[in-house]
Amino acid sequence: MIERLAAQELREALSDTPVVLIHGPRQCGKSTLAKQFAEEGRRYITFDNPRHLAEAKSDPLAFLETYDEPLVLDEVQRVPEIFLPLKLKVDENRQPGRYLLTGSANVLALPKIADSLAGRMAIIDLLPFSQAEVEGAETNFVQRIFEGDIPKKVAPVDEEDILRRIVRGGFPEPSTRPSASGRERWFNDYLRTMIERDVRDIANIDALSQVPRILKLIASRSGTTMNVASLSRDTNIPNTSLHRYLDLLKAIFVTQGVPPWSNNHGARLTKTPKTYLVDSGFLCLLENISESAMVSDRDKFAAVLESFVAMELKKLARFSDIRPELHHLRTVRNLEVDFVLEARGGSVIGIQLKASKTLNGSETEGLRYLGELAEGNFKHGIVLYTGTQVEPLAKNITALPLSTLWS
Repeated sequence: MIERLAAQELREALSDTPVVLIHGPRQCGKSTLAKQFAEEGRRYITFDNPRHLAEAKSDPLAFLETYDEPLVLDEVQRVPEIFLPLKLKVDENRQPGRYLLTGSANVLALPKIADSLAGRMAIIDLLPFSQAEVEGAETNFVQRIFEGDIPKKVAPVDEEDILRRIVRGGFPEPSTRPSASGRERWFNDYLRTMIERDVRDIANIDALSQVPRILKLIASRSGTTMNVASLSRDTNIPNTSLHRYLDLLKAIFVTQGVPPWSNNHGARLTKTPKTYLVDSGFLCLLENISESAMVSDRDKFAAVLESFVAMELKKLARFSDIRPELHHLRTVRNLEVDFVLEARGGSVIGIQLKASKTLNGSETEGLRYLGELAEGNFKHGIVLYTGTQVEPLAKNITALPLSTLWS
């Protein structure tokens, strides 16, 4: 079984907090992780079971009192009625680790729930597997870079390996399927189940048929700053309705935002966040992108690679000791840095991508500018590329093979 980066944080949270919620997209491994703790003596209950679902909705307090603690309650977004009784139970007894919850939707986005367990619940974000988890990497790339540990040599991988990782993505089930047709079936089923279950669980939207269409358009623009007015024109969906759909997709973790970085010193920077799909395999399915398509279309490869790396960095950053926030940088004159990692103390790492095996020197322009803006807080600039060598490019700027993320 693949060891999750979240496991240690989850164990610590259960040792000092009454309620712990693992939330993330459907089928990313939440239930599997929770069941590992059920094996340690916790009663496991899933609200995918119709009987448990009906009982909990009918009388949630009586339902909680039926079972001995500690409890694992899986797919808890299906029973929002249970959160107020949970609050009452926890207020009676603050013993740590009483309830371990999982949810395929951000239950904190549901009315009244955010307040009901404030100060009583720890939240563990879980995304699909990172490549570092798949490979069992013993170090965290983000942690190492902030500590100034720039690799001198990296185990090389060829571009074919990178393409294969991109189209498989990180969802546990499709990443193990050897055939493209098998992965396509899984993702199609995933899309249908997500709409029929997760969307209906948290929203009263009649026009569910619009969701796949909106997702395909988001996929085609993944990694770009989201222009809602343009998306509205392309879909003929009014702005207000479209905002509701976009908020919904974010609430079920299908999309992930990367906000703009700013040093607040008056630099003319764009202020619009970028939007990414949560998984590169899902993106490839929606866009009908194969490995061979990315070989023949380098622009398409570059766009999908950015989405892939964005999610890898989010996963690694979340479970590093530093826990930096992920941003992007773009000036009004289109000088940009693909990703900016900023630690709580203000230290900054810039990461530029290049979907090429060769370097020509232009890759450092945005990173140099970031260094000027960040002043003394700039720790290092990294150019991730598909080559195999570690290359010093300038003072505090180094080119690293993409495989550094997981090797």
